[in-house]
Amino acid sequence: MNVIKRQAIEQFYLRHPDAKTSLNTWFATCKKAEWKSYHELQLDYPEAFPVGDNRVVFDIKGNKYRLVARVLFVFKQVQIKWVGTHAEYDKIDVKKVNC
Repeated sequence: MNVIKRQAIEQFYLRHPDAKTSLNTWFATCKKAEWKSYHELQLDYPEAFPVGDNRVVFDIKGNKYRLVARVLFVFKQVQIKWVGTHAEYDKIDVKKVNC
């Protein structure tokens, strides 16, 4: 998969250094993935869940952080839309948020 907006995760872990390893692992897993469907994505990320508009929410670092991405299987793209703490996640509209 082609992961778009890596700088969003880099900016996030500058503020939250404890997220760096987990976010880099997420990024590496996505880059290597060849997902063709949400079902295949869930084999790597069983805790991930769809929220509409091709967006998927990923739990990062044991659900301390959340990452919202638009996953376009047909184009082999993962577009990072938002990264934040779980508390921040509770205050956003996941279908509209954009970094």
